[in-house]
Amino acid sequence: MTLSAEPIIYISIFIGVLVLVEGIYLVAFGKSISLNSKVNRRLEMLDKGEGREEVLEKLRKEMDQHMNSRSIPLYSMLADRAQKAAIAFTPPQLIGIMAGLAVMIFVGLSIGTETQVAVRVVVSIGMGIAGVFVWVNGKAKKRLALIEEQLPDAVELMVRSLRVGHPFSSAISIVSKEVEDPIATEFGIIADESAYGRDVGEALMHMAERLDMQDLRFLAVAVSIQQQSGGNLAEILMGLAKVIRARFRLFRRVKAITAEAQWSGKFLSGFPLAALVVIQVTDPNYYDDVLDHPYFIPACFLVGGFLIANLVVMRMLVNIKV
Repeated sequence: MTLSAEPIIYISIFIGVLVLVEGIYLVAFGKSISLNSKVNRRLEMLDKGEGREEVLEKLRKEMDQHMNSRSIPLYSMLADRAQKAAIAFTPPQLIGIMAGLAVMIFVGLSIGTETQVAVRVVVSIGMGIAGVFVWVNGKAKKRLALIEEQLPDAVELMVRSLRVGHPFSSAISIVSKEVEDPIATEFGIIADESAYGRDVGEALMHMAERLDMQDLRFLAVAVSIQQQSGGNLAEILMGLAKVIRARFRLFRRVKAITAEAQWSGKFLSGFPLAALVVIQVTDPNYYDDVLDHPYFIPACFLVGGFLIANLVVMRMLVNIKV
C-alpha cells in the first residue's frame, strides 16, 4: 500500500494561506489592529500625532468601504463580513491578496503535486478565495462576539457617567477611552461625529445597522426617543443594560444547550470529506478502476450536491433562533 502526500500538501497549503494573510495584516497595520490589543486603535492613532478629524475620516472610510464596493463582481459575498470585521484592507487590496495567494498556491501545487494543470488552476483560485473568506469570517465572528460581551459594561459606564452629571456625548467619549477595543473605537467614532455636529441617535443607528446587531438598535432607539420626548436617560439605559445582559446570558445558555447538536452537525458534514482524504492517503489507487466509467463524473457532481444539501440542512437544524 502506497501513501499519498498530496492531501497533506493541500491541507498544509490552506493553513499556510490563513497564517500568511494574518501576517500580512499585522505587518501592514501593526499590532493595534488585532482584537486582543490592550490600547484601542483610535487612541493609538491620536497619540501618534494624527488629527482628530483625520483619524475619524480614516476609521469611517475603513468601516464603510466594503459595503460601498458590493458592485465589484464576486466581492459582494465578502463585503458584509468584511464590514462587520472592520477589515482595514481596501476591497482592491483584498482582491489583490486573493490573486497573489492563488498564484503562490499554484506554484506550491506545481512543485509538490503532479495533478493536471486545470485542476491546479481551479484549486488555486478556490483556495485563494476561500482562504481570505475564512479569515475575514473568523475576524467578523470574533469582533461581533466581543462587542456583544462588552456592550452591557459600556452602557453601565455611560449610566454612571450620566448620574455624576456628564452630558451624554461626554459619557460616550468616556466609554471610548476607558474600555478596550473593538467597542472603544466604535464609540470613539460616535463621539467624534457628535463633536462635529452629527446627531448621536443617528450615529448610533448607523453603527447598529452596519454591525447588524439588535442590542445596538435597542440602544439607538432608546437614545432617539429620549431626545425627542425627554425623560431620565440614566434610568432608561440602566434598564436597557439589564435587558442586554439578560439576553446575552440567554444566548450563552442556548448555545450551551445546543452545542451537542451543533457539533453533531459539523461532524456529519465533515465526515464524508474526511473519509475521502483518508482513502486518498491510505490507498491513492482506490478509484482507479472506475475513473473511466461514464457515470463517474456525474456521480461526483451528484455526491457534491448531496454534500452541499447536507451542509444547508444541518445548518438549518442547529441554527436556533432566540
